[in-house]
Order: sequence, then structure tokens, then C-alpha cells
Amino acid sequence: MPTPSTSEPQQLLDLATRAAHAAGAELLRRYGRIEGLETKSSATDPVSDADRASERMLVEMILAERPDDGIIGEEGADHRSASGYTWVIDPLDGTVNYLYQLDNFSVSIAVEAATEGETPDGTGDPVVAVVCDPVTGRTFTATRGGGAFLDGRRLQVNEPVPMDRAMVATGFGYDPARRAAQGAFVARLLPRVRDIRRMGSAALDLCAVAAGTVDAYFEEGIQHWDRAAGALIVREAGGLMTEFTPTGQPSGWLAAGPSLHAVLTEFPGGGK
Repeated sequence: MPTPSTSEPQQLLDLATRAAHAAGAELLRRYGRIEGLETKSSATDPVSDADRASERMLVEMILAERPDDGIIGEEGADHRSASGYTWVIDPLDGTVNYLYQLDNFSVSIAVEAATEGETPDGTGDPVVAVVCDPVTGRTFTATRGGGAFLDGRRLQVNEPVPMDRAMVATGFGYDPARRAAQGAFVARLLPRVRDIRRMGSAALDLCAVAAGTVDAYFEEGIQHWDRAAGALIVREAGGLMTEFTPTGQPSGWLAAGPSLHAVLTEFPGGGK
């Protein structure tokens, strides 16, 4: 595993922030003019030229300054790392919101360091994270051991939060059968919490947990690039993030402050 110099995390964060802002500006330039629309896993899982253009810009900027780093991107970017660092990028998290001009989407970037053994989810060890909200201009950042911030303001999860006062964010898969099962779980959970929100960008939902604008977030079927940056931001804000599969689907995750996380993990059907 690479051992960063004192200045390297800041250098990585600087590049990640500049790249996220540039990609966000490209998304806004194309906002409201959807071109090249296609579908991926299902008819409700779209991708557009905006997603692809944003990813191209991120890849070009990263490799121009760090040609030995690896890249994993949602839209197919795959560059093997020779340095021990890999960038995990989601060029447009919240594509459906973007298509409908709902103003809740983001650019998500994490930098992970290779580990000698695998982490529990089979990924590298995150060292830097940036999530940019192009519409509002908000930028969430974190470095491993350095805390989480929103535009320079340190973040802290809400703690403690009783379950009946919890504002919980979630999301749903693209497969109809999966959605039905997830909806049934939400129906059981809803009477036990303050309320539930479905906002449409996993990265921003995780940042909302870190910022305390929601108390918890869970979702099944989210991919590595959806959560890589947000997970570090949550953890550096004092939250916990662990596997959570209430309907038995793969790649389910729960993020919350420690006390609420413990209660939700024990909710019937919620544990790993």
C-alpha cells in the first residue's frame, strides 16, 4: 500500500476538487439539452452524452497530472494503476434527476490506495473524497484522518438520534421485482421513523448524513462509484457505514450516526 507524503493527500484533494468542478460545469452547460440518451441495466436506468462527456473530462484531467494512477468510472473508464492509487469516479450521480431537471445530482470522486489484503467490500482504502453539487455549488470533501467538510466547514453527523425522530433517506433499484420488495420494507419502516426521503443521488444522500441534514441513509444495489466518496465523507464526519441488505439484494449499505446505526441494523429484516 502506498504511504502518502504529508503533502500528497492535499495534492490529490486539489486535483479531485478541480476535476469535479470542471465536470460539474460541463453538466450544467448541457443541462436541459439531453442528447445521446440510452439505457443500461433496464428501461429505467438511463445514460446520456452528458454522463459520457463528464467522465471523459475527469479522465483527461486526472491522467494529465497523474498518468500512473488507475481509474474506475461508471461509464466504462478503466485504467490500471501503476502507482497504487485508483480514482473511483461517478461523472453524474443522479442521472434521472438530471434528465428531469430536478436539480439534485452530483459529481463524485474518490481516491483509493491499494491494500495488501482486501477491505471488507473488496475495494481499496479511501484517502480522498470530493462530491460536488453543480447546481448549488456546494462541495463536500474529506481526507482520511483529516475530517469531512462542506465548503470548508467541518461536518458532524447527528448523534444521538432516537429512531422515532430519524429522517431517513433511501433509494430504489431499477428492477421492478426489487423495487416491490424494497417498497415493502419501507412500508414497515415508515411508521417507526420521523419520515423517509428519496432524493435520487446516493453520493449527495451520504453527504447529507455527514452534514446532519438527514439522520440516516440506506440503499441496496448501489455500485462502488456511487458510494466510494460519500462513504469516506460519512466516516470522517463521525458516522458508520456498513452492509445493509433488508431484501437480500447485493451491495446494500447503511450510513448513520453510531446510535441510530445500531438501532436500524437490528430492525427486523435490516441486518446483514
